[in-house]
Amino acid sequence: MIHFWYTLVMSTAKSRINVSVPEDVKVALSNLAKRDQVPTATKAEHLIEIGLEIEEDEAWDKIASLRDSKGTKFYTHTEAFKT
Repeated sequence: MIHFWYTLVMSTAKSRINVSVPEDVKVALSNLAKRDQVPTATKAEHLIEIGLEIEEDEAWDKIASLRDSKGTKFYTHTEAFKT
């Protein structure tokens, strides 16, 4: 009963997810975690964060590419931030 109460009151800021990976990915992840002396879940979280940053960079690049065209008007800092 104490454990049940503790889990209700002391929730973590992180969410848990289950991810199924092939054996070769599991081995690579385990080796990287051992190399960096961190738990496997911590290494997986770090690699997921890097992957999300790459995805975000690609999205921003796509937006910037659409805006970067001939004839685009450029504004000075003063013009852009007039009050």
